[in-house]
Amino acid sequence: MTVTRQLRQIGQSIWLDNITRALLESGTLARYIDELGVTGLTSNPTIYDRAIGGSGDYDAQIAAGAAAGEPAEEIFFGLALDDLTRAADLFRPIHDATGGIDGFVSLEVSPELAYDAATTLAEAKRLWAKGGRANLLIKIPGTPEGLVAIEDAIFAGIPINVTLLFSPAQYLACAAAYTRGIERRVAAGLPAYVPSVASLFISRWDGAVKGKVPADLELALGLAVGQRAYADALAFFAGDRWAALIAAGARPQRLLFASTGTKDPTASPTLYVTGLAAPDTVNTIPEETLLAAGRDTSLARPIATSPAAADAMLARFAGAGIDVDALGLELQQKGAASFVSSWTSLLARVGEKSGA
Repeated sequence: MTVTRQLRQIGQSIWLDNITRALLESGTLARYIDELGVTGLTSNPTIYDRAIGGSGDYDAQIAAGAAAGEPAEEIFFGLALDDLTRAADLFRPIHDATGGIDGFVSLEVSPELAYDAATTLAEAKRLWAKGGRANLLIKIPGTPEGLVAIEDAIFAGIPINVTLLFSPAQYLACAAAYTRGIERRVAAGLPAYVPSVASLFISRWDGAVKGKVPADLELALGLAVGQRAYADALAFFAGDRWAALIAAGARPQRLLFASTGTKDPTASPTLYVTGLAAPDTVNTIPEETLLAAGRDTSLARPIATSPAAADAMLARFAGAGIDVDALGLELQQKGAASFVSSWTSLLARVGEKSGA
């Protein structure tokens, strides 16, 4: 049985970490839904920088926006929302069939707002209203300032994909912010369920410690972090605090494993897929990894619900001089800076095409 089929049996959602206009217009996305069980997708500035720079598919729309005097940022959000609303409509039957738990697409606010809570919140409200789809998630980074915006966005009823989470501690801070937003809704007499996922980045951990740890620890840190965060998620949402919210109609925020394409050519392309299989979670997978998982018949074992094995592995990394919390903060800061670089490149590309 292929890995994609195993994940569906385990109860993990597969989302595609890609979006292009060609993917929509060729029918490829629809085929991935039908044949590989894809139930959602995500986008980010890097994906769109490649999509716009690598084809002429967006040239006419960019030219029209430029002729209307729109700035590059608004031209981009217009074309991205055109793609994402079409994708959202493809996933809408899944969204409806799962009672609003699955079938989502994601659009990110400007990465330049990662440390500006007030403007992030305003942009999240604006973009979600502009998208006009119940199954559109707005991506906000899980920086300290981002968590303030996330709590307020959840209270306002905006579905959120929290991005750029790395360490288990960052994940728990995100879960707490989501919970506070839901508690405020319950206290205000508002519907208790607001969809949200918490995106924990995996592969960058192993790149960060490559060559700095013993050989038998290579390619093991990302999995250990993901497995520990999963155990934390189970414990967090099993407490009395959440029992009361569930009774009021709320649903736990779903843990999402992101950055699950292997960057090490010596590793299996499905390393972070078979090693992070877990019910009621999401794995958002790059296209090449998705296709590999659709062929691979390796065994995908569900993650242990106890943190013991993950803690033992993390202790070995601590013994090798790796401070997970400090490295997690460094990775988050570098990730935010990387997304700003992609955003700058993306807007420059739109500007160049506007001029042309």
